[in-house]
Amino acid sequence: MKAGVLPDTVERLLFIAGSSAGFFIFIVLLVRLMGKRTTSQMNNFDWIIMITVGSIVASGILLPNVSLAGAAVAILVLAACQWLTTHLALRSQSFRRVVRAEPRLLVRNGMYLREAMRQERVALPEVEAKLREAGLVDVSEAGWVVLETNGAMSIIPRHQQGAARSGTVQEFGSERSR
Repeated sequence: MKAGVLPDTVERLLFIAGSSAGFFIFIVLLVRLMGKRTTSQMNNFDWIIMITVGSIVASGILLPNVSLAGAAVAILVLAACQWLTTHLALRSQSFRRVVRAEPRLLVRNGMYLREAMRQERVALPEVEAKLREAGLVDVSEAGWVVLETNGAMSIIPRHQQGAARSGTVQEFGSERSR
């Protein structure tokens, strides 16, 4: 047996099982408290928080030198940081720009915006696959392809371009390849 590794005794396995169930209940309650946005499609910041929370939960359950209370406090602090960040992002456009990515136009009027694709590190085959998923055979059929803040691509076919009148889409129509 490796040094520093505890044997899997019945007591240890019961502790792990109980800790897992306890953390499951704790996380479910925390997600309910944080709101629906927590479980919607995540942006980069949310994804980082969720990975970190998962790591802390695993450490609290499996590592004997990490207390359950310590892991719970760390998770609560991360949840508070996420809530505060979201709260500030809703109220401050400059703060939002720092912590959240902006949607990015990758195709405009059937033309690839290659510089935008390069800057966002999106390969041509990825966009082509999304076009096919949207039922478009060729890029010339696309009005806009938008890389959303959560990494998903939205496809607005050319024949629907005139019907799309949201401020965001209209802004994209005049976007330069930044």
